[in-house]
Amino acid sequence: MSVIGDPELERLLRGLHARSDAQVAAIRSYDAERAKQPAEEVKAFRSDKLVALDRNKAEFCYQLCRANDARRIVEAGTSCGVSTLYLAAAVRDNVRTAGGDGVVIGTEYEPDKAAAARAHFEQAGLSRFIDLREGDLRETLRQIDGPVDFMLVDIWIAMARPALELVTPYLKPGAIVVCDNTERYRSDYADYFAFLEAGGFRTMTLPFDGGLELSVRCQP
Repeated sequence: MSVIGDPELERLLRGLHARSDAQVAAIRSYDAERAKQPAEEVKAFRSDKLVALDRNKAEFCYQLCRANDARRIVEAGTSCGVSTLYLAAAVRDNVRTAGGDGVVIGTEYEPDKAAAARAHFEQAGLSRFIDLREGDLRETLRQIDGPVDFMLVDIWIAMARPALELVTPYLKPGAIVVCDNTERYRSDYADYFAFLEAGGFRTMTLPFDGGLELSVRCQP
């Protein structure tokens, strides 16, 4: 049983996770060989893949966002919107509980994935809680209107630090940043970890599959 407690949304998420899980083996096999492949070929291969955050990680993010009453969330790497649905459900449930409003600001470079994500948001009835920005995150995340409570980084590793650098000025003291696969690709995340250390974050790697980095913004 999901922590979300929304049968219709849970039904949609089950189907999306099943599609994503079926693609994982192919993606990992391809990634093992990607150093030998031209960048454009890698991009083409992944263009129709969901690349969804693991279900237990997504549920953990939902719980974190409920616990800190997150109202403004940034997600770097929306893909087809699976993890976005968990984040938007948390915002929706926080609004239902305590009033006010909230938004998940997502960003996705691939137009086809952005279109698929929007269709999923509409199907889930969560579109009004999501601001999906299409394009290069180095442009789409330059302007964020208000303080950020939570950030999810689940994107090409080379873009993880640029995304965090852009959003950090908006992070509230105590804001949470979660980044996926930081144990599996530890050396590749060296620049990201260097920024965490220099930027006033306290961080720890949680023992999810591949590692999940939980960082807290402790100083401006």
